[in-house]
Amino acid sequence: MDWYTGIFELIDTRSFTSIWYWIVVAVTWSSTSHYTLGVPFDMVTRARKTEEGAAQDDLEHLVMINCNRMLHILDVSGVWLVGIGFFVLTVLGLFGFFYKIQLAQAVFLLLAPLSVVAVLSTQNARLIRARQTSGHALRAHLSRQRLINQVIGMVSIFITAFWGMWYNMNATVL
Repeated sequence: MDWYTGIFELIDTRSFTSIWYWIVVAVTWSSTSHYTLGVPFDMVTRARKTEEGAAQDDLEHLVMINCNRMLHILDVSGVWLVGIGFFVLTVLGLFGFFYKIQLAQAVFLLLAPLSVVAVLSTQNARLIRARQTSGHALRAHLSRQRLINQVIGMVSIFITAFWGMWYNMNATVL
């Protein structure tokens, strides 16, 4: 076996049977759950323990920086980002489920729920900035958003695993 064959065996496009795909899924949802609106959740817990002081101030400043940054990007190029996002999801869905390309199915099943998380994050960023949320209300808002992200992640992983098993069982029958 030469190195060329070895590399193509390592980078396999059969996503649902690849350990690399499942590592990417786990890391993606773990990161999405940990970073709510770009803020690591340990900052929220540290601010909750101290209630007031430097930890709470750091949390509020970081949330406002991230919200303002996210909303500025969306105000400047939001229409283009939404258009490109829908185009990518449509192409992946078409290639994956109409033409039955497994890699496109796998990427679609990863990106589609992440786009829902992105929309919810955008709405929450607008709410936080409009209401100038701070203190306990901000921590509760971030905790709620984290819980929603985790639920979306669990449902996404379940659907992806179910689809992957169904795909693999049908692939062995054919």
